[in-house]
Amino acid sequence: MMGNFMRFCSDEPLDVLLNPHRGAEADQARAAGASRLQELGIRLTGTESVEEVGNLQDAVEEFETAVEAQGGDLMVDEGPHGRTVEPDRADFVLPRRHDRESVPAFVSRITDATRRLQGRRRDY
Repeated sequence: MMGNFMRFCSDEPLDVLLNPHRGAEADQARAAGASRLQELGIRLTGTESVEEVGNLQDAVEEFETAVEAQGGDLMVDEGPHGRTVEPDRADFVLPRRHDRESVPAFVSRITDATRRLQGRRRDY
């Protein structure tokens, strides 16, 4: 009886014991999210955590929703690799990440831009 008990005792968190592939799945999710962000021209350092990539994705999606709610066309306002040539409006362009800007600071700037859009009346 004691042998079975000891076999299940571990310093590993329970989720790691229950899903030993969790790390690989998290890496795949991070890579997929990073790829989408890079397609939008968002520079990544490669040191961003899964949570940071997810937070960036969430902020970008909220920004895109706000642009669309204002009548913006993401095909026009989000050029390939973040190179927007002629946006509908300047505030429809996703902010660029500054050199050495932390992910939380960048997410905060995207969130501020989203709030500004949400506070404006739609132009018809």
